[in-house]
Amino acid sequence: MPKVFLSPSTQEWNAYATDGNEELYMNLLADRVEPYLRSCGIVFVRNDPDRNVQGAIKDSNSSYYDVHLALHSNAAPEQLSGRLRGIDIYFAPKSQDSECLANIIANDLKSIYPLPDKVRAVPTYSLGEVLETKAVAVLCELGYHDNFADEAWLKNNLEEIARNIVRSLCDYFGIPFIQPSAVRWGTVITDGSGLNVRAYPSLSGKVIGSVPNEATVTINGETNGWYVISYGSLTGYASSEFIYI
Repeated sequence: MPKVFLSPSTQEWNAYATDGNEELYMNLLADRVEPYLRSCGIVFVRNDPDRNVQGAIKDSNSSYYDVHLALHSNAAPEQLSGRLRGIDIYFAPKSQDSECLANIIANDLKSIYPLPDKVRAVPTYSLGEVLETKAVAVLCELGYHDNFADEAWLKNNLEEIARNIVRSLCDYFGIPFIQPSAVRWGTVITDGSGLNVRAYPSLSGKVIGSVPNEATVTINGETNGWYVISYGSLTGYASSEFIYI
C-alpha cells in the first residue's frame, strides 16, 4: 500500500493575521488528514514537530516513502503584506511524478477555494522539502495567512481541505477514496486457510500478504465488499465476507 511522509509546518514564528500561527494550523490540518489516510489504506508517518525542515528531510529520507507531503500556509513579502491571495502547490521541475501530483492537488483544490483562478501548480528551484527528499514530493502553500480572507477560509475549512488533499492522493495512487468511519475490529473466519490481503479491492488486485484464520484485524475503512484492514505491519484490502465483527 502507498506510504506517505506527512510533514506539517514547524514554523511557529509565522503569525496569522488575527491569531494563531502556521505550525498550529498546519498541524490541525494534519490531524484531520490522518483519519482519511487511514480509511483509504494509505500508510503514513508524521514529522517530529520539534525538528526543523532539515530534520524532516532527514527523517523522510531515512526510510522509503512514495510521497513526501508538506503542508504550509504562505505569507506575502513585507511590502505586499495582507494584499495577496492564492494557493501554490510546489513541485520538483525534474520530476514528472511530482508535477503530476501537484497538478492533481491544485485542480482538486480549485473546487473548494473561492478564487479558483489563483490556485496553481508551481515548480520550485529552492524548496528543500521538494528538491532534497528521495520520495516524490510536493509542498502545499494553502493560502496567505497574513490575508484576512485567506486566513478565515483556511481556518473554517480544515476538514474540507483535508478531505480534498487525501482524495487527490487517492487519484494519484489509483486507489478508491473512502470516507472515514469508526475504527472496528474483526475476526478472520475461513476454511482454515489464510485470508489474502490485496493492494486493490478486487480479486484481480495484487496479493501483498495473508492473515491467519481466527486472527483479529483492525478495520479502518470499507468499500464495495472489501475492508481496509491492518494486521501487524500489513495494511491492505481483504474481503469482508471472511471477516466477522
